[in-house]
Amino acid sequence: MAMVPRDIETVLSRYMQWFPVVSLTGPRQSGKTTLARHMFSDFEYVSLENPDIRQLALDDPRAFLTRYHKHVIFDEAQRAPSLFSYLQGVVDETDEPGQFILTGSQNFLLLKTVSQSLAGRMGLAHLLPFSYAEANRSKQAPSSIDRYMLRGSYPRLYHSDMPASAFFHTYLHTYLERDVRDELGVRKIADFERYLHLCATRIGEHFADSTLAAAAQISPATASDWLSLLEAAFVCFRLRPYYRNFGKRLVKTPKLYFYDTGLACHLLGLTSSDDILLNQPLRGHLFENLVVSELLKHYYNQGKEPQLYYWRDSNRREIDLVIEQGSQIRFLVEVKASTTYNPHAFANIDSLGDLMNIPIEQRVLLYGGSESFTTRHGQVLTIADLEQIVV
Repeated sequence: MAMVPRDIETVLSRYMQWFPVVSLTGPRQSGKTTLARHMFSDFEYVSLENPDIRQLALDDPRAFLTRYHKHVIFDEAQRAPSLFSYLQGVVDETDEPGQFILTGSQNFLLLKTVSQSLAGRMGLAHLLPFSYAEANRSKQAPSSIDRYMLRGSYPRLYHSDMPASAFFHTYLHTYLERDVRDELGVRKIADFERYLHLCATRIGEHFADSTLAAAAQISPATASDWLSLLEAAFVCFRLRPYYRNFGKRLVKTPKLYFYDTGLACHLLGLTSSDDILLNQPLRGHLFENLVVSELLKHYYNQGKEPQLYYWRDSNRREIDLVIEQGSQIRFLVEVKASTTYNPHAFANIDSLGDLMNIPIEQRVLLYGGSESFTTRHGQVLTIADLEQIVV
């Protein structure tokens, strides 16, 4: 099957004209290697998953970079982090853009060796699994939003008829055994797996490390470390509360989401779209997760840094998403999984939008229906039109 075009390609081409090094990070199986080799087919490809290659890079990085000194893709580059310090010297010799591409399943921003060695020399891009638009391009997109949430958006699921359950079983086994144990040093795999399953039950909820730790029967410090690992590996992320105080004390705890709803559904034991329909509160949380993760994809695919938050005051009035640009609120977004529009869904946005002086056109209801339109309360948008609120 032909490769599905990815929306981030324009950003990568631009970065290759600006920076000596371009990093492409994202979760395992999001299509990083396929995309890099497709776009830059004239570059030499070097996988640091290969133990012999990796050993050479670790033992003698100078000789390694003499051998691979220009127009190279280093795949899974986080496996040899000491290489970055030496890479700085190579790129500084010529300062020529487009010399190296680094791909990895961990966020390089969190590796101190990268931030210190390649600051100002590296363009940073994140490739998440397919967006809704990209999945539709594959011509194998699920026929409904519930099926899309259940299947998830990893490209391999759109290149074959593989059951999602088979993919995620293998994905979790590989992730837990290789990344968590061998690469990240976690030894209590059974405890970690239980913790990961518990994270899925907390989607869209306010949480604290101590609460999740108690449920998983681990220490708060361990829970905090493990959540940081899941964030670095693009499995989970936290949505922070909006801190600007408009006369009310705000809730300070974050919310937890998964980068892919298919993985979350697998962890929750959901095996069909009927399972989702029969669990209405859970369906609402999964749809909210889908909206937030789709927004992240659109931001990253355009090379933009998302400024996404949620709002909840001491009176428990809540807005699902606050989208900021600079220091200004650009959109207030309420998320409803219902396929039918109900004007009452705008209730919190109506009152809080007036308090914040947010114009009507910047108030949005994102729902599970198939038609987008404008009302006197604000915009009503579908998942397909979600890109309209990426600023």
